Amino acid sequence: MSQQTISEVEQLIKTKPVFVASKTYCPYCSATKKLINEIYPEAYILELDTIEDGSEIQDALAKITGQRTVPNVFIKGKHIGGNSDLQALGKDKIKSLIG
Repeated sequence: MSQQTISEVEQLIKTKPVFVASKTYCPYCSATKKLINEIYPEAYILELDTIEDGSEIQDALAKITGQRTVPNVFIKGKHIGGNSDLQALGKDKIKSLIG
């Protein structure tokens, strides 16, 4: 994984109010996307299994966060975690985090 990929991922985390790294076939990702879409439909969702450098981006996310699994959720630059972490927050807390 290149330093450029790490920098690009860090830039997405910083600049996108809601950023989700996902895979199209993952049921946990689907649950995350459903919840996020109800709250913030403008979320930036990257489907790692549909892009050429998806595995490299996943490696960069693992290096940045220590989490290798998807979904990998960020709100306002803060790492939330995966689906269970997001669901545990609940809609009201997620809305307050987004602002």
